Amino acid sequence: MKLNKTINYLILGAGLSFGAVSCSDYLDTEPITDKPIELSDTPYKTAADAEDLMNTIYNDLGNEYWQLDYFFNGDAQTDVAYQGGDNPQNAQQSEYRILATNSNVSRDWNYIYGRINNCNKVINYVDKIPDTSLSAQRRKEMIAEASVMRAMYYFHAVQLWGDVPLVTQAVIGVTAENFEEVYAQVYPARKPVNEVYALIISDLEGALANVPASSNKYRASKGAALSLLAQVYATKPSPDFTKVVTYTDQLMTEGYSLLPTYDHLFDSEHEANAESIFEINGNGSSVWWWGTFMFIGTDWKKFNTPSNDLIKSFDAQGDAIRKASTVKFEPVGWSDKYWSSSSYPFAWKQREQSGNQNVYIFRYADLLLLRAEAKVRLGDYTGAAALVNQVRARVNLAPITITGATDGINKVLEERKLELAFEGQRWFDLKRTGKAVEIIKNRKDASGNPLSYAANITEQKLLWPIPQSQIDNNPNLTQNAGY
Repeated sequence: MKLNKTINYLILGAGLSFGAVSCSDYLDTEPITDKPIELSDTPYKTAADAEDLMNTIYNDLGNEYWQLDYFFNGDAQTDVAYQGGDNPQNAQQSEYRILATNSNVSRDWNYIYGRINNCNKVINYVDKIPDTSLSAQRRKEMIAEASVMRAMYYFHAVQLWGDVPLVTQAVIGVTAENFEEVYAQVYPARKPVNEVYALIISDLEGALANVPASSNKYRASKGAALSLLAQVYATKPSPDFTKVVTYTDQLMTEGYSLLPTYDHLFDSEHEANAESIFEINGNGSSVWWWGTFMFIGTDWKKFNTPSNDLIKSFDAQGDAIRKASTVKFEPVGWSDKYWSSSSYPFAWKQREQSGNQNVYIFRYADLLLLRAEAKVRLGDYTGAAALVNQVRARVNLAPITITGATDGINKVLEERKLELAFEGQRWFDLKRTGKAVEIIKNRKDASGNPLSYAANITEQKLLWPIPQSQIDNNPNLTQNAGY
C-alpha cells in the first residue's frame, strides 16, 4: 500500500513539485495532517476518521484568523476602532496602504484556504468511507456542515479579495493519472466574483436539508445556513433583497429571540443563549481562546482601540447600556493622538481570560438589522423601522422612524455600528451598503480633526491585494488593480 503525506498547499501552489522538495518550501505553511493518508479514492476508512475530520473543522475556529484577524479586519479598518499596538503590518491595513507583501494578508489567505481544504476533505471523501457503522444520515449531516463552513470561508475570501480561486478538491497526492486535476487545484486561476457567489449559494442551499437543528449553537446548523444565505444575498453583486427577507423569514421560525439584557451576551455566563445562532466554543483546550488578551489589558496598547467617533455615537444616542458592554476605560501610563486623557478605552466584548471565551459568528440581532436593511431597499420603511426598534427597545432607546431609502440605510447602519461594534462586522457593512469611502474619509482623532491617512481610502482599496507570495508561486494568479 502506497502512503503519502497530505500535500501542504495552504499557499496555493507553494512547494508542490514532483521531485525532491526542500524544507524551505514549507516554511510558510502548516501541516494539514500529521498522519499518512493512503493515495486512493478512499483515503479515510473509519467512522472515527470522519469524526476526526469534523473535529478539525470546528477546532479550526480557534486559529489566529478567528482569534485576532477577523475582528481586526472588521473593525480597525473602519470608524469603530483605531489600530492599537504598533505592528507595521496592522498599520498598513488600518491606514489603507496595504502592500502585496503584507504578512497579515498572506496569512489570512493561508488560513482561509487551509480551512477550505479541510472542508473539502469531508465533502470529497466522507461518502466513500467503507465503515458501515457510519450511517447514511450522519454522512449527509457531515457533508452539509462542511458545505456551510466552506461557503462561509469563501464568503470571507470574496469580500476581502474579490475574484478568488475556487478550490473544491482536497489534494492528497499526485500520480500520473491525476496530474491534470491536481494541477488545476494547486495552481488555480481566480474566478469571477459571480462564480464564487454561485458556489457559495449552491453549497448553502444544498446543505439546508441535512444540517443539524438550529438548537445546536456550536455547529453549522440550519440557523447558521439561513443566516449566511441572508448575508450572501444582501452582499453579492446585484443583491436580491427579496431573498434576504425570505431567508430571515425562515430564520424567525427557528426559535431565536433577543436576550432581555444586552450585557448577558458577553458576560460568559449565558453561552449558547436564545440569541446565539452560531458561536465559537472557547473551551480552554481544543479551542483555547487567547484572543481576549489581544483586546483587553493595560500592559500594551491593545488592538482595536475604540475610536472617538464610536464613543460620540453612543453618547449622541444616550446609549449607555451598549456603551458599557462594549468599551471599558482604564487608567494607563500613556496618551497618543487618539486619546489624550489618562483613562484609555479598550474593547470589552471579549472578557473571559481563562481560555474559555465564546464569540459569536452569527447572532439574532445582527440578522434582524440585516432584515431591516433589506426592507429599506424594498421600500418597506415602516417594517424596517419596527425591526430596528426591537433592537433599540432592549437598551431603552426611543423608537425611530424611517422616511426614505437614504434615511433608512443611514439609520440601520448606525444601529449596526452600536449593536455590533467589535464583532468583526463594520468593514463589511460599510462595503455592502456603499458607504465605506464616504464614512472612512471622515475618521477623526481625539481633537476631532480628520486623520491624515483617512484620505488614502479609495474604491480600489476596498479590496485587498492578492498576496505576492501567492503570485510568485502560482503563474495563473493575477493581481487586483492598484497594487
